[in-house]
Amino acid sequence: MPAERAALQSESMALVTVAQALHWIDRSAFYGEVRRVLVAGGVIAVWSYGLGQFGDPAIDGAIAEFYATTVGPYWPPERAAVDEGYARIEFPFREVPAPPVAMEARWTFEQLAGYLSTWSAVRRARTATGVDPLPEFLARLAPMWGRSSSPRTIAWPLAICVGRVE
Repeated sequence: MPAERAALQSESMALVTVAQALHWIDRSAFYGEVRRVLVAGGVIAVWSYGLGQFGDPAIDGAIAEFYATTVGPYWPPERAAVDEGYARIEFPFREVPAPPVAMEARWTFEQLAGYLSTWSAVRRARTATGVDPLPEFLARLAPMWGRSSSPRTIAWPLAICVGRVE
């Protein structure tokens, strides 16, 4: 069932959430559905996360360059909203301040490689060019990482929009 046509009763929910997907939704229709299903004073909370950071300038710079330059042309246009932290997405609700929050994980080099392989731009680059851009990038990144089994902390700052329905 699409978010724009929820199988929920009117005024039956106190909270609606959207994680890493608002940029894919027909927002006008979805916002109407949010108003329909939320009770008066109900809350809508949406969030997205952009490019993670390890706190190591060399690693972070290499990943940022791979993200923007190597596979950058293969990101769908909607991805720009995520890169902007949803700053320009319309949010027609009475906004409620949200504290700064970040997701964190401890990853080995292999876990990072697995994550990068899930990026839609990496898959699109493979399809468009017939070449997988990941092995070459990982070979360049490996010496910066050190022991591949040594975990590092990655943090993704969340862009959070919270609002109430009157």
